[in-house]
Amino acid sequence: MKRNSRYLELQKGVGTPSLTVKTSTKGLNFGFVSQFRRCSRPGCGKPAVATLTYAYSDSTAVVGPLAPAAEPHSWDLCEHHAERITAPLGWEMLRVNDITIDDDEDLTALAQAVREAGRTVSGLVPEDEVGANHPVNRSARIAERKVHRKGHLYVVPDSEDGKDIASSED
Repeated sequence: MKRNSRYLELQKGVGTPSLTVKTSTKGLNFGFVSQFRRCSRPGCGKPAVATLTYAYSDSTAVVGPLAPAAEPHSWDLCEHHAERITAPLGWEMLRVNDITIDDDEDLTALAQAVREAGRTVSGLVPEDEVGANHPVNRSARIAERKVHRKGHLYVVPDSEDGKDIASSED
């Protein structure tokens, strides 16, 4: 009860303004929040030292150094699990112990390659003219195609002699 009365006093302006935050014994306990990333394996709370990623196009599982930030499709592993993890059947396991880039030119070249890879298309489909996929241009192309498109419904005139078309085919 003393805590609540102290809170009420501080709300009225009595006391130091820095103590106006209400402390509660209810709610979340943040004592278990850690500053390091943990192993993604269920039941393992050890600190992560490696990152597992899958290269689906190459059927390769890659265990490498801990990534700087957690990513959605990668799994952080502790030392124990990083050493013992295996690749799925028919896949290749690639273990990268350390990635070191000593030269600034190598780092610049790597950054440039990553930028270029993000700009290029897959090559599976021929590229349209520059800017053809912009929404404004795309709308104009779609409207033009609708004008040239042949309809799939036809108007069938009545027969001149008054007979039904279906009965005349019999």
